[in-house]
Amino acid sequence: MESKDKSELEKILKDKNIATVFQPIVSLKDASIVGYEALSRGPESSPLHLPVKLFHAAEVFDKIWELELLCRKKAIERANKIDKNKLLFINVDPKIFKDDRFKSGFTKDFLERHNMSPDVIIFEITEKTAIEDYEGFKKALNNYVGQGYKIAIDDMGTGYSGLRTLMETKPHYIKIDISFIRDIDKDSFKQELVKTFVTLGQSTNMNIIAEGIETESELAKLIELGVCSGQGYFLQRPSGTFLDIPENVKVKIIKYNKMKINRFQIEKNCIGDIAQQNPAFSSVTLSKEIKNFFDTYNITGVCIVNEGYPMGLVMQHNLDYVLATQYGISVFFRRPVSLIMDSNPTMVDYNAAISDVSKTAMARDYKKIYDYVIVTKDGKYYGIVTIKDLLEYTLEFEKKHAKNLNPLTGLPGNKIIDKVLDNMIHSHMEFFLIYADLNNFKTYNDTYGFENGDKVLKMTAEIMEKQVEKYVIYNGFVGHIGGDDFLCIVESNVEKGHKLCQKIISQFDTKILDFFNEKDKQNGYIESFDRKGNKDIFPLTSIALGCIYGNFDKFKKADDIAVYMSKIKKKAKESKNSCYVVYNINSNK
Repeated sequence: MESKDKSELEKILKDKNIATVFQPIVSLKDASIVGYEALSRGPESSPLHLPVKLFHAAEVFDKIWELELLCRKKAIERANKIDKNKLLFINVDPKIFKDDRFKSGFTKDFLERHNMSPDVIIFEITEKTAIEDYEGFKKALNNYVGQGYKIAIDDMGTGYSGLRTLMETKPHYIKIDISFIRDIDKDSFKQELVKTFVTLGQSTNMNIIAEGIETESELAKLIELGVCSGQGYFLQRPSGTFLDIPENVKVKIIKYNKMKINRFQIEKNCIGDIAQQNPAFSSVTLSKEIKNFFDTYNITGVCIVNEGYPMGLVMQHNLDYVLATQYGISVFFRRPVSLIMDSNPTMVDYNAAISDVSKTAMARDYKKIYDYVIVTKDGKYYGIVTIKDLLEYTLEFEKKHAKNLNPLTGLPGNKIIDKVLDNMIHSHMEFFLIYADLNNFKTYNDTYGFENGDKVLKMTAEIMEKQVEKYVIYNGFVGHIGGDDFLCIVESNVEKGHKLCQKIISQFDTKILDFFNEKDKQNGYIESFDRKGNKDIFPLTSIALGCIYGNFDKFKKADDIAVYMSKIKKKAKESKNSCYVVYNINSNK
């Protein structure tokens, strides 16, 4: 780099001429602001205005420490007007994280002077350099986490932000790099990668943040995949103040979350349905008051909140353990319970599926396996769920549900299908319904045997499940009526319904050939006997799809739909080959 860049950098450092902008990090569940990332810029007229050039110059001229220190101080100074319920994400290079000078810059006195608390600070580890000493780095991390700070790993999946960093740091937040988010709505490989991160986050209580959301399609796909938070130009650009996101963007987030709600669920299965609305306590409550509460009531855990927002969890056995230590009573009994609470408890949203919460709870460290699960609604404390209640509900639901599944394919049977059809009638939404039936399946069974026939049915079920999952953005249902009859219901437009039918037929016609011998495949037919015992030839097994599209509120009950569907199915079965027929009940054609 040129010497003028060096003098420009020195001038910026001397004049402390750094601009700080803030980009909101947004909940993709309810459109609320989770917090803001502080981003630093050089002076607007400077050749080092862009952060890439600014930090590159600092690295070249060995001024990275001075620049990062200035950026952090400016961020804290500017952030004193931030809403106290919002988080502040501050970028930190791991190379300087354990430096004593860094520690002195984040004392409680320093934060208090700027009206801030460690509870709202997230150290965003930006791996510009490799972490060479993980043991020392972890020790520094634990020091800050113990004081109430939280950790985020930035640019996950790129550079040095690999799995070892994830394993060693166990961050509270994982920020997925923009390269994984760009065009994710069109890339199934990226979708599977992000699904893996979401599953990991759910089972380890780490929050996933998608960086660089730039289109509505990307936003919709991320909500579908279950990513909890995001940031990017589509949501809001960085600004010199703490902006909310535009109203039209909020509407889109709420809309896509409503679309994600499974209209085909048979039982109430969100965690909020079984949550107990136990009292919560302020973070300034004394430990002795919590102890008295436990001794008085048959409750063994409480949520600690700050203005309604969960800050931590205190379990009775953990409190008793701390107070039973040599100086426990004298040190903690008359001090705020926030000093001994678990500041990283398992927290889930009200609408989280009970099955997902159960998996998350059971995947915790054995020391926390019986801790309560905190349930939030719109970000605030709603209630708690005990592990006993969670297991009892899960076992009862699984027992009831198993009775209503087809034993061969594992798909929902007629009892569940009837309930789904009834829900569909009363939803006042438009659906694409497919009644699938196999042609010449009896002939196949007679020729190849029932065991091979069962394999064909299983294959058909797998094709329909996979294609429904692939072609339907949110709500899809596949049921097994019995024998070779199946039912699909999808909340989708008619064009996607057509594509779904075409894909099911294409997959079926390709895979069914594996179930015939070479002679029958070459002939294109089976020689067998008809119902009267006469020898005849029959086409190879194919699939007929009778479909209805539209609003089903004109039907009174599920049986009415079944009668109507059977007529459409017969029309589809008139062809000797696989085919589908679609009837639009909105336009009567």
